[in-house]
Amino acid sequence: MAERTQTTAPARHPDATDALPVDTATMRAAVAQVLPPDVTPLDLTTLQALTGLLVGHMQLLIPKIEQAAAQLPTDDVPRYVALVCVREARGKLAARRGLEPYDSVTHVRRLGRLLLALCDHYETLSGIRMCLACDQPLKPSEPTHPIDQGSKWAGPAVSGRIHERCTTTLHTH
Repeated sequence: MAERTQTTAPARHPDATDALPVDTATMRAAVAQVLPPDVTPLDLTTLQALTGLLVGHMQLLIPKIEQAAAQLPTDDVPRYVALVCVREARGKLAARRGLEPYDSVTHVRRLGRLLLALCDHYETLSGIRMCLACDQPLKPSEPTHPIDQGSKWAGPAVSGRIHERCTTTLHTH
């Protein structure tokens, strides 16, 4: 009779997941399923699934932002703004959406906008830089190019960096 050996999972420190980076690119891809408004699905089953996905991402991201903010001085402006966004997100997570399909669409879009803002705050507080073309992290060893686009009509200006490989995908006007 063969001897059975019992294997046990290695003991894990309770904070071991804190060291793992958050995949904001995946979170942003989830938001792309509901924003802009013309891509938002209208059937309730899909809306419920997307709402659950966005809520799960927010629940993962909020503590990470709070941890990063705790490392900064209390009078730090990015810290303050990020924590205001976290409070708003917690309020939206606690709010009950209406039962009508229109209410579900509005709710999932609001969650999407908040998740994008939380991703931005997380990246700012953690020092992660994202490619403006593909929305993937820029690694220090990768060749990048600066991008600085101002609006002709006093709209928002976009500036940052893109991967060298993404220069052909970015269209400037």
